[in-house]
Amino acid sequence: MPRLYRSAAYPHHWIAYTDETGWLLFPAKVGGWEARRPAPDLLPAELFETPLWLSFHTGLWEQVQEETRSAAA
Repeated sequence: MPRLYRSAAYPHHWIAYTDETGWLLFPAKVGGWEARRPAPDLLPAELFETPLWLSFHTGLWEQVQEETRSAAA
């Protein structure tokens, strides 16, 4: 399950972390998950974890929901 973060250093982006991909940066906009890329060097002290559902409409939340439904089936 991805973890979602914000950072004052990247005010127009979300930061996500998964064990499989590591740190990813993506635009905080509709469909932004499609433009994800490896995150640059991040300072942990500048990261604030946020609820994953706040990434709705970016594509990340929808992907997690789809994976959850598939795993339950």
